[in-house]
Amino acid sequence: MVKSGRIRIAKVALRASSLSVLMVMMTLAPISGHAGPCSAEIDRLQAAVDARIDTTAGIGPMGRESTAATEHHQPTPGSIVRAEESLGEGASYEQVLAALTQARAADQAGDATSCERALEALRRAMGR
Repeated sequence: MVKSGRIRIAKVALRASSLSVLMVMMTLAPISGHAGPCSAEIDRLQAAVDARIDTTAGIGPMGRESTAATEHHQPTPGSIVRAEESLGEGASYEQVLAALTQARAADQAGDATSCERALEALRRAMGR
């Protein structure tokens, strides 16, 4: 009898979990349908920036573990850049991340001209 009770609880938990996933997907669906004029290029360049930051982070010496890391927070590209800069190594990615932020803001506003200008600044900052 105990085993069947556990099975029922597991089924209810699975249904609740599935419902939560479905609700999140339905909430995010309209967002993906409203892509801005530069979304695809921003995503492509974001992947290139992330790859470059990861490469830079993996080359040098290890730094001290941050408080955020001890609290199980995932690093962001910006936090990795700040950590690398505090070690005095790697290129400064501040201009790259600022241009990426400007491109995303222009993209969300639907401003293709400003978005393309920000992407060009991003490409220059990356040396492309």
